[in-house]
Amino acid sequence: MIELNHLTKRYAGKRALEDVSLTLPQGQIIGLFGENGAGKTTLMKCLLGLIPYQGTITLDGAPIDRRNIERLSFATCEHSFFPNLSAQSHREFYAAHFPRFSDKRFTGLMDFFELPLHKPLRAFSTGQKNQFEVILALCQGADYILMDEPFAGNDVFNREDFYKVLLGVLEPNETVLLSTHLIEEVAGCISRAILLRKGEIVGDLSTETLEESGQSLMDCIKEIYHYRADRVGKALGELTGEE
Repeated sequence: MIELNHLTKRYAGKRALEDVSLTLPQGQIIGLFGENGAGKTTLMKCLLGLIPYQGTITLDGAPIDRRNIERLSFATCEHSFFPNLSAQSHREFYAAHFPRFSDKRFTGLMDFFELPLHKPLRAFSTGQKNQFEVILALCQGADYILMDEPFAGNDVFNREDFYKVLLGVLEPNETVLLSTHLIEEVAGCISRAILLRKGEIVGDLSTETLEESGQSLMDCIKEIYHYRADRVGKALGELTGEE
């Protein structure tokens, strides 16, 4: 289990995260939602130890450092692979550095998305790069797979296929923390939704509980964020001079 206690992060005095405390047990697919600047990417970078922060983050009671960092993997739309290397070279590199690397899963996902093994990554399309980034994160052998807007640049059919594949390949002990704005698309595959706003947690929802209440995830999020459905009409009225 990953535990965050009183996590706080500021950039030049400006709040990015404020007193965030939560637990991430194994075996969940968790959606991390929030407006731009809510702190989603910052939270993931803190989990990975990429930036300094106040508070504590532990994995099964121990700090996350070089001794256990291989239990976390990361897929980002900014990409973390080596662009001049081929997919096959990445496969060999990961197999050499991560003892739990799953060659079977790698082969299956590469075949499913029809990605070339011997072409350098810089020659991939944006969508292919995103697919490969996610494949690496899923095949590393990590218990916690962090994904930060991994589907940018992928068409709706590729995204839908990926959600189905994700649900099919994950083992019971694997946890995915997925940050995305595509709330309605992922609502059917997550079991929990964590809502951030201005660096604070404003909601931690079980999708099972939402289903039992008859409320959709999107409707619940709109309610929590006090979304005003009439603001577009008012703005257009002011712009066009119409009532």
